[in-house]
Amino acid sequence: MSLDRLAPAVFVLLWSTGWVVAKYAALHSEPFTFLSIRYALSAIAFLTLCLVMRAQWPKCRATWLRAIYSGVFLHGFYLAGLWWAIANGVPAGISGIIAALQPLLTAMAAPFLVGERLQKSQQIGLGLGFIGIAIAISPKLLDPATADLSQAALPLAINLIAMGSVTYGTLYQKKHLQSGDLRTIATLQYAGALILTLPLSLTFEYQHFDGSAQAYGALTWSVFGLSMGGVGLLLYLIRRGQVSRAASLIYLMPPAVALEAFIAFGEPLTLPLILGTIVVVTGVYLTNRRATERQRPAEA
Repeated sequence: MSLDRLAPAVFVLLWSTGWVVAKYAALHSEPFTFLSIRYALSAIAFLTLCLVMRAQWPKCRATWLRAIYSGVFLHGFYLAGLWWAIANGVPAGISGIIAALQPLLTAMAAPFLVGERLQKSQQIGLGLGFIGIAIAISPKLLDPATADLSQAALPLAINLIAMGSVTYGTLYQKKHLQSGDLRTIATLQYAGALILTLPLSLTFEYQHFDGSAQAYGALTWSVFGLSMGGVGLLLYLIRRGQVSRAASLIYLMPPAVALEAFIAFGEPLTLPLILGTIVVVTGVYLTNRRATERQRPAEA
């Protein structure tokens, strides 16, 4: 099987491991501290790649600032909120389902930001997406063992806010960073993420990183498997014109995360989790189906 056929599936598989790594890393490091190390190393790795490949840097200061600013939301607020939520009790499987809200939130924001009107099927898809999330997280919110509802509600709310952050960052990048070398843009974006997470680590944490083999393994995978490998595959897909194939496979992300969390941590595949996943995936499909259909003739 050729790389062209494998790349989209490998991309989604790599991305889905991010939620498992977040929970695993929480056993060995504080979330903001871990992310600060990850972003610093990712920025250095991309900078090295840019220098070796002589990538072209933005020529105006405005583009530099926009790239850094977008990184604050795409990586900084997004992963800081997601990793903090998982470290504070949100199961990786549920967080993976919440991640499916990103294209739904984008569809919701589009009418206000770019004037796109939602079709009937898209409106139904949005409703199904939020219903699916409610089904999936209902056992967490209604667990009698949770005496204080805020113990469950606050991390879930932070996880949802994180999805709003990456949605805003995505729309901002589409509007202001349509051109330029993606390798240099990625370098600046990781620098922007570090500008956010490092102060959070210094203010709210003790910079705990236990230095175990497991901690370094999680860090190595986060930098090279996720930050470098995932972005590298995305660049390949863009060059080969297969972005829509990767987008279609995003529907497999929630079940992939749930299955990986079950294998790695024994997180139960409960009936609400399974039903919520099915409803969310259906909602995301309906919300994005029309846009995917519009892309197909242009690719042929």
